Amino acid sequence: MPTWGELLKELQEVQEKTNLPPFDIVRRKYLNLLKNKTGRDVILYATKWTVPGASPNDIAIVEEDVQGFMEVIHGLSNSALDLIIHSPGGSAEVTEALVSYIRTKFTNVRVIIPQAAMSAATMLACAANIIMMGKHSSLGPIDPQFILSTQIGIQSVPAQAILDQFDKAKEECQDPKLLGRWLPILSQYGPALLVQCENAIDLSETLLEQWLEQYMFSGEQSASEKAQKIAQYLSDHKRFKSHARHIPRDKAKELGLNIEDLEKDQVTQDLILSVFHATTHTFNATPAVKIIENHNGKAFIKSQFVPIQLPEQSASKPKHP
Repeated sequence: MPTWGELLKELQEVQEKTNLPPFDIVRRKYLNLLKNKTGRDVILYATKWTVPGASPNDIAIVEEDVQGFMEVIHGLSNSALDLIIHSPGGSAEVTEALVSYIRTKFTNVRVIIPQAAMSAATMLACAANIIMMGKHSSLGPIDPQFILSTQIGIQSVPAQAILDQFDKAKEECQDPKLLGRWLPILSQYGPALLVQCENAIDLSETLLEQWLEQYMFSGEQSASEKAQKIAQYLSDHKRFKSHARHIPRDKAKELGLNIEDLEKDQVTQDLILSVFHATTHTFNATPAVKIIENHNGKAFIKSQFVPIQLPEQSASKPKHP
């Protein structure tokens, strides 16, 4: 398997040979080799979320991604899909749209996680028939987050934490002496925020339970019971205490998810990790922050805007001869 460093060397060699930017060439080479090895269509969905500097809006699951998947799914005819995911998550509603669309095109979906798929990306992974993970791979909790403008700036706050804080406020505000301490905090809550929090928690749990029962556990006698148990576990913020907690492969198996070991087939593992290493090199060396791409090289690539700085001009006026 080419390591991260060996992939970098290959990129340099390709650039020297072709005098072209090598990142797309090498990444697509390994995507195509993976397709030839498995016989399944391959789609890469990866973002620059583990590299500092990317805007949260550019790396999240957003409406624009539906257009990206439309672009890369068009022309694919296989009923089996390998979907490689590297994402911090995003909108549950958009994830629902993606699952619905993907499932109209593919009857058998294997999600491959070369490093991590968190939050709504975990939900997307759980809409697969099977999830492939390595010893280093992780899923994450699916408890929804709210972006709030607070006195200390923009904050991502767990929906459950907002509900818990409000319950604590109701209890403590029975003492008039404590009311003044709570007023600045409670003033940040909009009139519908608590209901929105409850609905968001319910939506994430309901969608995950539905997808697990319909796809991963299809045909199993205990499908509904297993799906409900896993959905409740993954959506429980009080259990995880942090939305960024990682759920490793062994724990995912323990929960009852259908997990396939990445190391099961050495050649397949090498090709998947080569795709991933080539993708991280792309993020490190180019303005790309999100890549949606298939094995044929058809791609939808989001680039981060980099402002051009013009050289400063002297304030003094030019002298005329």
